[in-house]
Amino acid sequence: MKSQLTLCASAFTLAAALGGAAPAVASAQTAEQVFAIPAKDLSAALNDFSRATGLQVAAQPDTLHGRRSRAVEGRFTPVQALACMTNESGVQARIVGRSVLVEAAQATNSSRAADRVPSLRPTRAVAAPVSSQGGQAAEVDEVVVTGFRGSLLAARDIKRTAVGTQDVIVADDIAAFPDLNLAEALQRVPGVAITRDAGEGRQISLRGLGPDFTRTQLNGMEVLGNTSSGFDNRGSVSRSRSFDYSLFASELFNRVTVEKSYAAEQDEGGIGGTVRLTTARPFDYAGSRVVLGAKAQTNSNTDSVTPRVVGLVSNRWDMNVGEIGLLLSAAYSRNDVNEYGIRSWNWTKINVNAANIGPGVSAADRARLTTATGLNRVSAPQATSPSTWYAERERLGLTGSLQWRPSDRVEMSLDLLYGTLGNDREEYALAPAGVNALTGNVTGTQRLNAVEIRGDSIVYADWSGVDMRNEAKHSEDKTTFTQAVWNGKYEVSDSLRFNALVGYARSEFEGPIFDKVFIQATNQNFSYDFRNGAPAATSYGFNTEDSLIWGLMRADAREDYILNEYKTAEINGAWDFGPSSTLKFGVEYKDFANEGWQRFNRVDWFNNPARPAPVLEIIDRDSLLRYVVPNAVATFDRTGQLRDLTGVNDQPGTNYQISETTAAAYVQYDLDAMLGDMPLRANAGVRYYSTELTSAGTVATNAGLVPTTIANKYDGFLPTVNVSLEVRPDMILRLGASRNISRPGLGDLRAAGSVTFTPFGGSVNAGNPNLEPFLADSIDASWEYYISEAGFIAVGAFYKTMDSFITAETSSVRYGDIGYPLSLQGPGQNADTIYSFSRPVNGEGATIRGIEVAIQRDFDFLPAPFNHLGFAANATYAKGDTNAMVDGVKRTLSLSNLSEWSSNATLYYESDVWGVRISSAYRDDYLDGIGGNGNIGSGYHATNNIDAAAHWNVTPELKLVVEGINLTDQAINQYTDIVEERPTSWTKSGRTFTVGLTYVF
Repeated sequence: MKSQLTLCASAFTLAAALGGAAPAVASAQTAEQVFAIPAKDLSAALNDFSRATGLQVAAQPDTLHGRRSRAVEGRFTPVQALACMTNESGVQARIVGRSVLVEAAQATNSSRAADRVPSLRPTRAVAAPVSSQGGQAAEVDEVVVTGFRGSLLAARDIKRTAVGTQDVIVADDIAAFPDLNLAEALQRVPGVAITRDAGEGRQISLRGLGPDFTRTQLNGMEVLGNTSSGFDNRGSVSRSRSFDYSLFASELFNRVTVEKSYAAEQDEGGIGGTVRLTTARPFDYAGSRVVLGAKAQTNSNTDSVTPRVVGLVSNRWDMNVGEIGLLLSAAYSRNDVNEYGIRSWNWTKINVNAANIGPGVSAADRARLTTATGLNRVSAPQATSPSTWYAERERLGLTGSLQWRPSDRVEMSLDLLYGTLGNDREEYALAPAGVNALTGNVTGTQRLNAVEIRGDSIVYADWSGVDMRNEAKHSEDKTTFTQAVWNGKYEVSDSLRFNALVGYARSEFEGPIFDKVFIQATNQNFSYDFRNGAPAATSYGFNTEDSLIWGLMRADAREDYILNEYKTAEINGAWDFGPSSTLKFGVEYKDFANEGWQRFNRVDWFNNPARPAPVLEIIDRDSLLRYVVPNAVATFDRTGQLRDLTGVNDQPGTNYQISETTAAAYVQYDLDAMLGDMPLRANAGVRYYSTELTSAGTVATNAGLVPTTIANKYDGFLPTVNVSLEVRPDMILRLGASRNISRPGLGDLRAAGSVTFTPFGGSVNAGNPNLEPFLADSIDASWEYYISEAGFIAVGAFYKTMDSFITAETSSVRYGDIGYPLSLQGPGQNADTIYSFSRPVNGEGATIRGIEVAIQRDFDFLPAPFNHLGFAANATYAKGDTNAMVDGVKRTLSLSNLSEWSSNATLYYESDVWGVRISSAYRDDYLDGIGGNGNIGSGYHATNNIDAAAHWNVTPELKLVVEGINLTDQAINQYTDIVEERPTSWTKSGRTFTVGLTYVF
């Protein structure tokens, strides 16, 4: 016992110094307890420490590898025991809240990597004690901080220990994620911006590159999950490489890592970066853990209150076969969302016959409307309509994790995840889109009575003789995600180790119900007014609640299906062949398959004298005005409309299958040494990949649509290098250079084409399976300054240059020149009808450059109680453009999904008892398409979302939480044409509020 006390004398000295310089800390971390942990592998010792204290351990595996602990036997506080255990082990450990953060310590230039002596970095000035063994004692900085501030601190320290540039979001328990939605939490990360739909975040852009350029990994393997929007202007069903983060409940994850630098050991495929999602495992906790949480949620656009519940059970046991842990968790939520506003299908160039212009139009405007040709014609909105989208959304997530550690050198885990996201939707619209519609050229009984033209756009028009159309849609869809991942680790010796992964993931989207009914009122008066921008004002020369003027026009049925599957197997090795050198190597096989279709059936009733009467009602959801709508389900039942569709009903260009098999191998050298007295960490490597692509579908020929299969193959080498230099204990410089790829979008690779039409034109979109992947060379650098335990400042810069950027080539051509069958056109159209023809091509290169600035600071320098305040903020500037063919003209456009400016800011106050924070998330304008039909580009205007949250720790185990999302009811405002900025959609989804309790025992 005497030797033990002598060995740990420095731990007692340090604890005493800390105790005399700081206020009292939580009793759980200052109370003495009995420890009996023999000297052993440091990783195993920390695991025993975790079980004894209830503290989680956060450390990189490479940091602990090859290191030994000191024995800890006797009665100590956790601070003393941790200092004793890690004494002269070459690591620096500290307690942060309920976590132990471990990182490699500084060393002298002559020190071996496994024997480095840690430097002292206390949060308060204390004398550095010297152990009786003649070396400096391992230091333990104790910081009692929990909640939002604790999550920021833990994330900062993980970021600090990385070699490349990355940002982390952490939560120490289920239901403790710092935002209501996973995508909304990610928007707090520098360089991340999100898209929103149905009142919540959906997809992300990273450093100016859109969702297709960001890979998502879940529990170590790449995954893809697609959902849908009820909104046609936002793409409806999402069949793409863009991961929909609305699929999972955020409570299922305890860590999200955004990797912005690329290293050879990482999977290729994410030029923008990689988002790694991690679910909880039993060894994350010390012993038994049970967590229960429940919230009530409501929205200002609905009158319902819906539940959000979570639960977690975890335990670990020492058995004859080794240590075994089991964890189960579940998260369920239901939320009702009502998004409403006004939209137009698009804007298009129009022709106006002189006979359709009234005497109230000026001679100058009359001449312009009747004589202009081609792209010199004015543009008018198509089917401007007040619209409502209501959804009842259910989300379920289940996870299971089994871990087994039979010895200090062997560990295995099996992680399972099951998730569903279901939507029951209603959609309503009142549009000038009947048979004689305001969707293109002005003909028939239509008369333009008054007009105002600004630039090339009709911003105000009063019409008569228009056929109005009301529509109602009922749809149901569901995404089901399943994943199973096995991980194994084996240390052959102190210098050689291997890990392996085998995983399977499946995402299945089903949209079996899509009942849409249209009713028509002929020869009506209507006007729209965009003179004050969005939202447009509309007026009607009839009673919109009069059901007697409406008759059945049309009924549409549709089914959608998307299946994504990933099968992954990999094995990786690491060999420490020197005191500061490690050689990493590995091979991987990945099989990705995507298939799907869209089926459609339409019944036109307007020319049928025997058409049945629709079932009508007044819209009962929030809307800009009240109007008559059909009851879609009841009308389908009355008319006997076909619902169960088959392959005969496939929409051209939607039934296709894509298969990608990729074999990859890499070698990487890791360095962990000293440059003078500065710690230097670096890696350099190269990755080889080979991808075989098969795309099957149907293409158009002079004989009609025929099946086809097209194969393609590409490969390449991807060199990488990353360097991290700690120029001072509080300052780090990082530099990285790499080459990476992103594979073309799924729709771009289809061996198929699709045709859509409006009454006076249409569009044809075709795929191109022979596309080469995006290829980019990247450089990024950062300067990071760490302000003791109070925060940090980081400034980063990045530059990416793409040798070949895939872009759409769009032109307005005669339908007959495209080569598709005339049978695919709309009623009354022929080979001379002008269509917009678009297809992807490997175009010219593109560049992206930008700067990121981030700051996080606790205001601990202020007098109480203001010392509990803190501030976290970041801003990103990004610039990038590429050339695209729009209506046959080369245009230079900003890259899709790139916002020039994005920023986030959070002001928080947090004490041991309660806390509150308010956050702002700003995203600048961005494009989502290149345009066409006389429009140059299309996109979204800037948004700024304000959220807030507050909590009260009723007891150490019980927490009360209140949250508010989108407190200013920020509108989503879409437009087309970067010059005229013609409004296409303006909607609001309301403010969301939650209140709930979380209990941990």
